[in-house]
Amino acid sequence: MKKYLHLVKRHGHFEKFDYSKIYKSCYKASLNAHLSKQKAAKIASYVVKKIKEFIKPKKAITSDQIFKQVVKHLKEQDKDVAFLYETHRDIS
Repeated sequence: MKKYLHLVKRHGHFEKFDYSKIYKSCYKASLNAHLSKQKAAKIASYVVKKIKEFIKPKKAITSDQIFKQVVKHLKEQDKDVAFLYETHRDIS
């Protein structure tokens, strides 16, 4: 039986962690920053790789911890993309 990482959401409920959500949100933020699809895919893949490394030893993690790590790694790649990713959460 495969064990899944549990994500603790902002309102305290749990759900199974899904890497594709990180990829999609980073990809969309990159496109909104007017980057090419190729560059957007590269950035999204990089962030997912870094998040996998960060959460590997953990059994549960909060969505806020993930958010902060995603922003950190996006800033390493492109500050405009990081800004768009960060502010989207504030308005959604």
